[in-house]
Amino acid sequence: MAIDTRGETAGKPGKPSGEKKAKRTSPALFYRQVVAELHKVIWPRRKDLITYTSVVLGFVVIMVAIVAGLDFLLTKGVLVVFGGS
Repeated sequence: MAIDTRGETAGKPGKPSGEKKAKRTSPALFYRQVVAELHKVIWPRRKDLITYTSVVLGFVVIMVAIVAGLDFLLTKGVLVVFGGS
């Protein structure tokens, strides 16, 4: 993200550039904000969660099978080319 600074003087390190420093958020306010954001989350129902989990596990099993198959074939190919026992 580029910022257009043409025509402005650059501030020196260690010196304030005229902007006020933001106040720190207290731990209590931070906690209240986190809880408020979590209330906005649309949590999946049990059925949705089971569906999503099944899809992910199925995908992982398929990918493991593909990688294992490629590993097996490449191993056999290398042994044929270089004459392994």
